[in-house]
Amino acid sequence: MIAEALLYAATLPFTSKPHRKYIRYSVNLWSRANRCSRQWAEHEENTRRAILVAMAGCKQRRTAVVLGSGLLRDVPIRELAANFDTVVLIDLVHVATVRMKMRRKAYRNVRLIERDLSGYDALAAGEQPEPLGFLRNVPYLDLVVSANLLSQVGRGVQRRFEAERERMPDDTVEQLIAAHISGLSRMPFKSCLVTDISYAVIDRNGQTREESDLMHGVAMPEARAAWAWPVVPIGEESPDYEVVHQVIAAC
Repeated sequence: MIAEALLYAATLPFTSKPHRKYIRYSVNLWSRANRCSRQWAEHEENTRRAILVAMAGCKQRRTAVVLGSGLLRDVPIRELAANFDTVVLIDLVHVATVRMKMRRKAYRNVRLIERDLSGYDALAAGEQPEPLGFLRNVPYLDLVVSANLLSQVGRGVQRRFEAERERMPDDTVEQLIAAHISGLSRMPFKSCLVTDISYAVIDRNGQTREESDLMHGVAMPEARAAWAWPVVPIGEESPDYEVVHQVIAAC
């Protein structure tokens, strides 16, 4: 708890006021990622590999944008920074450990930007949601990566929707998930979508006790790779079950 409290305190001054309420989610993720580093290692390596494959397919390497850059555990930041003129990391919160890494490694061509990528506020205002429309204004953009972000967008939108159901469309979650996918596929840059699409709660005997579609029925692009990610290994929350997510990479 002491480490988490220190990370929270160190992150707070560098986070804009509208996004400070999300710091605890990032700190909790940091803590779980450290505890589950062995079980998450294959997922993180698979994600990095998918991003590198997408990078290899770029004819030009001027600007790369990573949506949902998070803790950078699953992002090959060293290779991206070495191969692109500019790398832009976008997330709601950039924790202090990430900022320290950027300074320590002297990634002078890497930029950190805070941004809500859900599109919820536009939809609430009665506008057509285009959460990735800002990418049209990024000069010389050659690669966009959505890194294990889309299911988190869906969860966050679901929480807000349930609290404000009376003023939002019934298909709010589905609209915003679809808008993210559309934003990656309809613009003239190379894109790489890595996302968990479903999860299952599995007991110690290997029996599935619960399943859920994290994409809420929205059609996904064709996957180039797929794998299982034990997000909650046995012993993390309970000695009796684990939670395993199914992940796809579509580049």
